[in-house]
Amino acid sequence: MTIVIFLGVLLGSIALGIPVAFSLIVCAVALMFHLDLFDAQILAQNLVSGADSFSLLAIPFFILAGEIMNVGGLSKRIIDLPMKLVGHKRGGLGFVAIIAAMIMASLSGSAVADTAAVAAMLIPMMKTTGYPVERSAGLIGAAGIIAPIIPPSIPFIIFGVASGVSITKLFMAGIFPGILMGCCLAALWAWQSKRLNLMTFSKASKEELCISFKNSAWALLLPVIIIGGFRLGIFTPTEAGAVAAFYALLVSMFIYRELKISQLYGVLLAAGKTTAVVMLLVAAAQVSGWLITVAELPQMITELLEPLIDSPTLLLIVIMIAVFIIGMVMDLTPTVLILTPVLMPLVDEAGIDPVYFGVLFILNTSIGLITPPIGNVLNVITGVSKLPFDQAAKGILPYLLMLLALLFIFIFFPALILTPLSWLQP
Repeated sequence: MTIVIFLGVLLGSIALGIPVAFSLIVCAVALMFHLDLFDAQILAQNLVSGADSFSLLAIPFFILAGEIMNVGGLSKRIIDLPMKLVGHKRGGLGFVAIIAAMIMASLSGSAVADTAAVAAMLIPMMKTTGYPVERSAGLIGAAGIIAPIIPPSIPFIIFGVASGVSITKLFMAGIFPGILMGCCLAALWAWQSKRLNLMTFSKASKEELCISFKNSAWALLLPVIIIGGFRLGIFTPTEAGAVAAFYALLVSMFIYRELKISQLYGVLLAAGKTTAVVMLLVAAAQVSGWLITVAELPQMITELLEPLIDSPTLLLIVIMIAVFIIGMVMDLTPTVLILTPVLMPLVDEAGIDPVYFGVLFILNTSIGLITPPIGNVLNVITGVSKLPFDQAAKGILPYLLMLLALLFIFIFFPALILTPLSWLQP
């Protein structure tokens, strides 16, 4: 009965159009009444404590860094470098999109922001040079969801806080899978490009390459600083966020000189709005998460899946299928916040490495960003490319299937995640 009330109230509230954060609070209140525990003071305390975490400070810092990079010219220069490197190849703009998305992922950790930046710059160029708009938009959308996997990843921070798993280990574990995602997308795009008569650009001269590299060097130094800092134990993820925001501000204002003091208010306001949405979700999820524990929902789920405990691979397959279905109708952040406290006890009992599970879980929920009908990244691509929603969904389908196949490869071959992690750990 408790599970029915939890799911019924939550999904019913969302279906009525209530924002997810408030739906979580309504769900929590319903559970309180069901358990005869209603107390407004407990509700308020959990709401406040949900956002009161040092680790969560990394989120506004990285969001601010991303906003500064978009306005301050870092994003533009990051795209220019791969344009000079591979733009002359057949399908070169597609490879530019993938490389740019991977570099952007290592700077901001936001799939929606990175996709919007890359799409706004490359889709008009792809249209004018005769690239199929559906496939181009689909490729950029699929490349955009590398951002939650390559550090610094905002979803990894949220999962780490909700599960108690080391955020630094999650960051390190995401590097190789993120690179592999980019390589798989590039391989699929290369195969598709051979079948299309695509316009090619003239090859950049060595002088142009040197100029482009020099212009983008300051931007490319940021991921080196962040990942190097983690690897050497110089700073925590939260401190890395502060370093990223300060570095982006310094480069944008005093080196590239594209960010003016008059623009700072708009940048801070945009970052503040995005942060407020995320932090309200986190705080609301803390309330429902506490009640999930009190109502012993994780134990109920564990009992339900008890027959699969002795077969971790089969258990992972069942969990990943369920998460994928949920991810089709719910955004990444609430999915992580709601399911993490429910699934982690089950994962621990089955003896599955929590860092490995975290990478699979975030990859799966990231795929949900490009699946109809809710996918936020799919909606961004639809808006930028001005394609009908069904055409954008059709264009993204081959890449979606490829990423799902990669997810299942990771399930059957966990060493693809755990072995590189053992190399990268300090």
